[in-house]
Amino acid sequence: MADEGTETRAQRLARFRPASGMVTPRFSGIASFMRLPVLDPAEAAGEGADRVEIGLIGIPFDGATTNRPGARLGPRAVREASTGTRALNPVTGVAPYALAACADLGDVPVNPVDAAETARRIEAFYRPIAEAGIVPLTVGGDHFVTYPVLRALGAARPLGLIHIDAHSDTDDAQYDGSRLTHGTPFRRAVEAGVLDPRRCIQIGLRGSMDAADEHDWALAQGMRIIAMEEVCARGLPEVAAEARAVTGEGPTYLSFDIDALDPAFAPGTGTPEVGGFTTREVLHLLRALRGLDLVGADVVEVAPSLDPAGITALAGAGIAFEILCLLAERVAARI
Repeated sequence: MADEGTETRAQRLARFRPASGMVTPRFSGIASFMRLPVLDPAEAAGEGADRVEIGLIGIPFDGATTNRPGARLGPRAVREASTGTRALNPVTGVAPYALAACADLGDVPVNPVDAAETARRIEAFYRPIAEAGIVPLTVGGDHFVTYPVLRALGAARPLGLIHIDAHSDTDDAQYDGSRLTHGTPFRRAVEAGVLDPRRCIQIGLRGSMDAADEHDWALAQGMRIIAMEEVCARGLPEVAAEARAVTGEGPTYLSFDIDALDPAFAPGTGTPEVGGFTTREVLHLLRALRGLDLVGADVVEVAPSLDPAGITALAGAGIAFEILCLLAERVAARI
C-alpha cells in the first residue's frame, strides 16, 4: 500500500477507479457498483491512504413499501447493470474517476422486518461517512431509506433538496398510523430539522391521488412542487433553472425515485405512474444541475423482480452514473 504522505493525487485516483473493460471483460468478476474497488466503510472513512471521496452504498430494504415489494433487490441488480458503464461521460466530458476517489462501500446491514431499527442502522452507518467528508451515492431500497440518510447528512445543518419523483412522499402516516413508510420520508426529514423546506423542490409529480389536499402540508412548509404537466408546459431548461434557484448555493441533496420515469422505461418499481419522463429527458435534466453544492444523492425504488427484462435496473445504473458525474465535479471543485 502506498504511503499517504508520498502518494500523489494522480496515483491515489488510479487506485480508486473501475477495472478497464479493455483489460478484463465488463461481464467478468464479482459485480460492484461501476466495477469499482470494494472497501470497508471504516477504512474508507479513516485517515489513511484508503480514504475515499465518493462512496457508493446499497440499502437493500423495502420493508416500508405500501404497494409492490421488490426494491430490497435493487442494489444487487443495479450493481450488475452498472458493470456496463465506462469511464467518460461523452456529453458533459466529465471523467468522474479522474476527479474523485470512488469506491463501493457495500450494503447497510438492514433489518428487513423492522423499519425503525433499519432507520437507526442506516443513520449509524452514514454518520461516520458524513463526518469524514465522504459524499455518498446511495442505491435503494424503497424511498423510506432516504430519511435516515438525511438525518446523518443534515445533522450539522439543514439541507436543500432536489427530489425527482412521481410522488411527494410527504404523507404524515399511512394505514394504521405508521409514520415510517416510503410515503413519509421528506415530511419526517423536515420535522427532524435536517431539510430546509424553503430550499426543497419536487419535480415530476403526477398520478391519481387519495385526496385533494395531499400536497397541502408540503406547500404550507414552503416546498416547491412542479407537477409533470408544468414540466411539459415549461420545458426542462426552465425547470432546471428553477431548481437551481430554489436550492441556491447551500448544501443540497439529490433524490431520484425511478418511478419518475414512465413505466415504459422503468416498469420494475413499486408504484408506477403513467405519463412520466423518458430516460433521455431525465439525463438532460440531471446534466442541467451541474455545479450545485451536492453533498449526497440516491437512486431508489428499483424493483428488479417486477421487470424480467432488466431495463429498470439499467436505467437506474445509467442515472446513477450521471449523478456520479455531478458529485465528482463538485468534489473536485472543493479541493
